[in-house]
Amino acid sequence: MLLVLVVFLYAFSSQRNGTRQVADPSVNFLGDENLYITHETVNKLLIQNSNEATNVRKDILDLNGLESALKSNAMIKTAEVYLTVNGEVRADVVQRKPIARVNTNASYYVDDEGLFMPLSLNHSARVPLVRGFVVKNELENVYKIASKIYNDAFLKKHVVEIYQHEDQTITLKLRVLDFQVYLGDLSHLDKKINNLKAFYQKAKKDKALNDYSKVNLQFENQVVCTKK
Repeated sequence: MLLVLVVFLYAFSSQRNGTRQVADPSVNFLGDENLYITHETVNKLLIQNSNEATNVRKDILDLNGLESALKSNAMIKTAEVYLTVNGEVRADVVQRKPIARVNTNASYYVDDEGLFMPLSLNHSARVPLVRGFVVKNELENVYKIASKIYNDAFLKKHVVEIYQHEDQTITLKLRVLDFQVYLGDLSHLDKKINNLKAFYQKAKKDKALNDYSKVNLQFENQVVCTKK
């Protein structure tokens, strides 16, 4: 009798819990505080893809479908949607992170995975501009140098522009210093950046940073400078 009673109560509570109406969705952004997509937009995605999420029963709510809907948004890197014990839909959202902004015949970001990311009306990222000959479906070269800049404190402080030439060689424009840095292709990139840092420290010590118009790093073992 006791066993039958326990089974009955469990089945009754499960059935009642499954038919409860879902409460209003709640959105939690993880990581970056700068929001490229708003809470309202995420809520709208949740509602549109659950036949009015606040009116659907818990037992027919498709959480995987809601996650897929959120991930389909170009601003969202990943999302986890789940239900609380109170029947509230919650979404933990991780945004995609821009590391460069292409500004040619079209404007868009390159994110930290090397993918296209549209501009946001909600927030503008302070990242290096990319100009020159850039194709949206061929961002590997731009991503390689943008990622290096993003993860290097010295470059992140000084570089404001990446220019990709037609042959995919790269020139960098610096924030304050009045000379261009020509990298050539991106082979031996770490060595070239180390050469740039060594040149910068030597020229700064000699108070000669403003004496040059171009610093050529295309050769792995030397720095070739052009005076003004």
